[in-house]
Amino acid sequence: MKILMATAYEYPHIGGLSTHVTTLKAGLEARGHEVDVLSFSNIQPVVRKLYAQGPSFVINKIKKGQGILWTHRVRQNCLKSLIMKNKHKNYDIVNAQDPFSTLAAVEAGLPVVSTVHGYATFESISKGSMIEGSPEAKKFQETEIKAYTSTRKIVTVDQRLRDYVKNVSGVEGLAIRNFIDIHSFKPDKNRKNELRVQYDVSVDEHVLFVPRRLVKKNGVIYPALALPAVLEKYPNTRLIYAGNGNQMPEIKKIVEEHGLEEKVTLLGDVPHEKVKDYFALADVVIVPSIHSAGVEEATSISALEAMGSGTPLIACAVGGLKEIVNPGVDGLLIEEQNVEQMSDAIIKLLDHPDEGAEMAKKARLKIEQQYSHIAAAEKYEEVYIEALK
Repeated sequence: MKILMATAYEYPHIGGLSTHVTTLKAGLEARGHEVDVLSFSNIQPVVRKLYAQGPSFVINKIKKGQGILWTHRVRQNCLKSLIMKNKHKNYDIVNAQDPFSTLAAVEAGLPVVSTVHGYATFESISKGSMIEGSPEAKKFQETEIKAYTSTRKIVTVDQRLRDYVKNVSGVEGLAIRNFIDIHSFKPDKNRKNELRVQYDVSVDEHVLFVPRRLVKKNGVIYPALALPAVLEKYPNTRLIYAGNGNQMPEIKKIVEEHGLEEKVTLLGDVPHEKVKDYFALADVVIVPSIHSAGVEEATSISALEAMGSGTPLIACAVGGLKEIVNPGVDGLLIEEQNVEQMSDAIIKLLDHPDEGAEMAKKARLKIEQQYSHIAAAEKYEEVYIEALK
């Protein structure tokens, strides 16, 4: 089968959608399919900057939400043109990764299966890009619903998203939870000290790792708030963030207020292939997601990668995280935004490293059995075949 993965966003980029596409592509190719990717990154840079991104920023300053509508219309139209130019490759199906690439492929006349990664409208509201209840938010959701009702099949990355799509559009989707490349993200603890030297991290420190985009729904301020209590018992502890976003200034403010400058490392965006090194050199991984403007974590790829990498995980009990973590068995779940519970959970894992190692071992086994990219590719293949009937 010839499959086209399409997204109206940049690819590759830092984030779960990009990781999903790369990993699913690898799984499908391993099963003998031919897979291409078309994205907004394939559009000429001058068009991206001058036609989509620049005007969007200015327009959104004038009327919040209008710029977001503008850039997504441009992205959709650009992607449609790109798909039309590539129709000669005779793709059997397009797997669209967002509402705008869905509509672009539909308008280009190709059969489409859509993967829903999140709550598009609510996520824009959560990021502060548009105002809840505004005409712009209503228009954005109308576009979202049009995509759901236009595609042949919908796959969502967790059950809650499946319910959301059904509630807003009446369309019944299929939940296929996120997955990881189990051959790439695997335990590598024998290189822990070597990697710490390579990345200028002390071999004597207790390392806490937060592999998240620095946005509100990811709850990234809470590990920094929990750190002072951890340092009282374990003063030789370092908190490392890998990610960027609008919460960076807030984290820096917390760091400054608590005098944590020597204990917190903000790496910014880290290439995905290097993130696995930080999993290997860390003692604890934290995925501190929260509810924000109706948005909750799906089946977090960051959490799955942590569980596949042999490092014990602390996650907040929201969204898909509650599905993938069996608390006390293959990770720890805590109440969202609860700083005391987070510091207590970190201290527990530092107090009892053998228990953490046992949880990490069971987490790896779960990933191999339930979250393999090869198994997920087989499920997607079945959806494609059904969509083409």
